[in-house]
Parts: sequence; structure tokens; C-alpha cells
Amino acid sequence: MTSLCCKVGTLNLRNPIIMASGTFAFGAPYAKLYPLDSLGGISTKGLTVEPRTGNRGTRLIETASGLMNSIGLENPGLSHFLQFELDRMCQYDTAIIVNLGGGSLEEYEKGASMLQQAAATRAAEGKRGIDMVELNISCPNVKQGGMQFGLHTEKAREAVRIVRRITDLPLMIKLSPNAYDLTGMAAMCEEEGADAISLVNTFLAMSVDLKSRRSSFQQTYAGLSGPAIKPIALRMVHQVCRSTSLPVVGMGGITTAQDVLEFIMVGASAVQIGTGNFMNPRTGASLAGEVTQLMKKERIESLEEIRGVI
Repeated sequence: MTSLCCKVGTLNLRNPIIMASGTFAFGAPYAKLYPLDSLGGISTKGLTVEPRTGNRGTRLIETASGLMNSIGLENPGLSHFLQFELDRMCQYDTAIIVNLGGGSLEEYEKGASMLQQAAATRAAEGKRGIDMVELNISCPNVKQGGMQFGLHTEKAREAVRIVRRITDLPLMIKLSPNAYDLTGMAAMCEEEGADAISLVNTFLAMSVDLKSRRSSFQQTYAGLSGPAIKPIALRMVHQVCRSTSLPVVGMGGITTAQDVLEFIMVGASAVQIGTGNFMNPRTGASLAGEVTQLMKKERIESLEEIRGVI
């Protein structure tokens, strides 16, 4: 029999299909379209301690085989999530991964503390809770002029170390493809006690409005995702998988069953689907079945059989 079961650290998944942060909200909009129990997991919308209204002006622009976004981490805040969204998510029989962002070390620290306390409280009450924290270090460091934590290894180390010290929840670090030393960043995550790595986040890109003679986005640059970035993302995931013993969750332009298996073949333990959810809102309902059919066609019995063969 063909098996899609896989593990990301200590987290067991029924299949490798995880919905990526920022593209699936907290699951509710898609739950109206298909049973979310068919997914391996859901990574929540990126959450910060305080609510954020996000960026002004244009936020989304389609480009050739891709999508550019400048959302600015719009979210209702951690308190709202823990009070109103987490219980609803726990109704789905799939892994719950909370994506945590922050604009300073203090914000990362407070956010991690809130998640740790919530997890402990729910466990004491016999309730299901958070399965994993995905730490987004691609956030601007507001105390250092907007420089991203995820660009410099030592700056990222401070954020990873402080969160790891606070929480015993499984911890996955989401890496930026714009990092100056991606394999060095992965090594740092392993040194600081992370349980897994996810990559890639969006690529820094630009769009020009010819009529206004300005950038299309108020923030000048935006994040590029979608099928256009897949070959580069695949290469980066391959490099990181070869440089660390940590499990890696790969993402970047995945829309088909073949895409999923390609990321597994370069070493990924699981994958995340982002822009694909906008291209086809029901992609989560069909992708696991399509992967199974492709594995049968290629006479592959388990993901472990092909993981890291490249």
C-alpha cells in the first residue's frame, strides 16, 4: 500500500501537505469548501503580539507565473487568536502550526511566552493545543531601521535563542531566501535547538507603475511567490537539506503532485502550499490523492523511499 505518512521532528503527519502561513487564514474560509482533516497541517496567518493593520496601498499584483504581495503582516494579534481562533482550529483533525512574527526581540519573547502559557493551560484542562511554533524571522527589526532578522545569522540567532529558551513546544524556523548565508542560517538553527526548518519565504521583488512613474507598492519592494520561484526554491531546499540534520519543510511554487515529490526527493520532510491556494482554493482537497496516484504510477510505496535521493 502507498503511504503518505511523514514526520517533522516529533510531529507526525498523515501526509506531507501543510498549508502555508498567510494563504490559509486560520482555516475557516477553506473549511467551507472541503474537509480540512484531509490535510497534513495548517500554518496559521502570521501572528504578532499586537494586532496589525498591515501595509497601505496596493497589496497584491499578479506577475508571470507568480504573485507579488505587500500585506505587512496584517493580523488580529495573538490574544485574539488564542481566545477566538484556536478552539475552532482544534476541531480540525490536522496539525496546528502557529506562525509567530515580531518586530523586536522583546516582541518575540512576549509572543513565545503567550504561546507557552496557552499551551500549558490547555494541557492542564485536557484540551488539544498547539502542535508546533513556526518562527518567522523574516520580520523587520523595527529597533534597527527595518533590517530583517532573517538576513544576518547572528541577528537571527538572538531571536531563535530567546524563543527556544522560553518554549518547549516543537520549534520550526522559517528562513528567508534573501539571507546572506542560508546554510549558515540553517546550521545556527540546529545549534540553537530548533526542531525543524521551513523555507523558502518570498523573494524580494519589485513592480513598477508606468503611469505614475513609481513603484507599484508603497513599500517599494514586495514578496514574490508562486510557480515562478519554484526552481530556485527547490535548489535552496536541496542545499539546506544537505547542510543540516534537521527536518526541512520545503515551499515555493508548489502546485502539483510532481512538485510535492520533487521537494521530497531533494530532502524535504514535508511541504507547504501557499500561492497554490489562490490559484485553486480546493487544491488541499485533491493534492494528497494526486500524490498517491503519482506514487502508484512511479511504483513508490512510501515517501521515505525517495526522500533525499537527489
